[in-house]
Amino acid sequence: MSSRRPIVLFDLFGVLACHQRPGAMDRMAALSGAPPDAFTTAYWTLRRPYDAGERTAFQYWTAVLDSLSLTAGPDTIEELRLADIDSWSRVDDRMVTYAQSLRERAAVALLSNIPADHADAFRTAQPWLRHLDHVAFSGKIKAAKPDPAAFRHCVAALHADPADFLFVDDRAENVRAAQATGMNGHLFTGREELAAALDTWLPIP
Repeated sequence: MSSRRPIVLFDLFGVLACHQRPGAMDRMAALSGAPPDAFTTAYWTLRRPYDAGERTAFQYWTAVLDSLSLTAGPDTIEELRLADIDSWSRVDDRMVTYAQSLRERAAVALLSNIPADHADAFRTAQPWLRHLDHVAFSGKIKAAKPDPAAFRHCVAALHADPADFLFVDDRAENVRAAQATGMNGHLFTGREELAAALDTWLPIP
């Protein structure tokens, strides 16, 4: 770590926010008229360009339906879009409070793979985001983890060195990608384990 202020860079879903709402995939499959398994495969297979801001919501959902040999009007696509946003809307209040408490000891930032329209909805619903030192949503910065460009964006935005960061994510491939750029990494398994790692990594206040 350099002599500059340390930065804890959090992933969102699976760390500060909950994974997709249970039953959401079945609900969206029913809206589309597709079998749940086929819908789930199409949903994830085509997701990365949407996360990375390379496709709009309408383009993404049209591609999903096309891959399932289905068609739908704008109203159904909008229903799918809103159901999808709702499915990723829950946060872990204890983790959000903990992350905010770290600002006495470090800068606190966020790097999340999330489409641009989801990001807009999430930012509106979660005012605590305004209190972080930087928020990077993949759909807005046009780079999704584990693309090194996503991590480089945060380094540049915070005028820091990679070694100033501890990146926290629940996906090992993303932690490895951050480490490959020169950041420190922590694979998130729970708040207690993270607190112990941060107590070792951060300077004593």
